[in-house]
Amino acid sequence: MRQTLVQLTDDLVDALDRRAAREGVSRSKLVRDLLHVALNAGDQHDRALVEGYSRIPQSEASDAWGDLAEWSATNARRNVAALNEEDGGW
Repeated sequence: MRQTLVQLTDDLVDALDRRAAREGVSRSKLVRDLLHVALNAGDQHDRALVEGYSRIPQSEASDAWGDLAEWSATNARRNVAALNEEDGGW
């Protein structure tokens, strides 16, 4: 393994030491484990998205956000027209 120097705040070191003691591991092992999880989290999330869209591709017909945008625009125009009528015009 390669050794590296990382500067941390006192609060962060205290939190690391408390957690390492709670888990019964060294500070170094805890830092390695936490870095491993953090660095791989994005990759796992990206793979999950790709797998999901591969299994169930999104089509225009099932685009909920597109439907919502169209619905919102239609209702916005209707509401503005109703307000305009109530106020006698802008």
